[in-house]
Amino acid sequence: QVQLVESGGGLVQAGGSLRLSCAASGRTFSSYAMGWFRQAPGKGREFVAAIGWTGGSTLYRDSVKGRFTISRDNTKNTVYLRMNSLKTEDTAVYYCAADRRIYSSGSPDQDQYNYWGQGTQVTVSS
Repeated sequence: QVQLVESGGGLVQAGGSLRLSCAASGRTFSSYAMGWFRQAPGKGREFVAAIGWTGGSTLYRDSVKGRFTISRDNTKNTVYLRMNSLKTEDTAVYYCAADRRIYSSGSPDQDQYNYWGQGTQVTVSS
């Protein structure tokens, strides 16, 4: 069983920055891609970013490109999401997820992820 624990969320003004962390345990973290997703009030969960198992490949949704950066530290079993130039529309619960496929390069498809964290709230005020 894989456990994912997010942290780093909070309240920030528009234009500010936050860094989310997701600590993983329960299997060989370094062999699997990781993703970040978010769900705003009244909306479905959507893809934000993904990183391949080596860290050499990354994917982003268009609206966060140039503002968000996903990274991983396989020595700490942790994946990060650095969020800069935050906008009010970034307000959501952010979830990290672990890919079901070993040695994957990552995917925006939620069905490719079989383990999820509990989420961390990010609120961006105007």
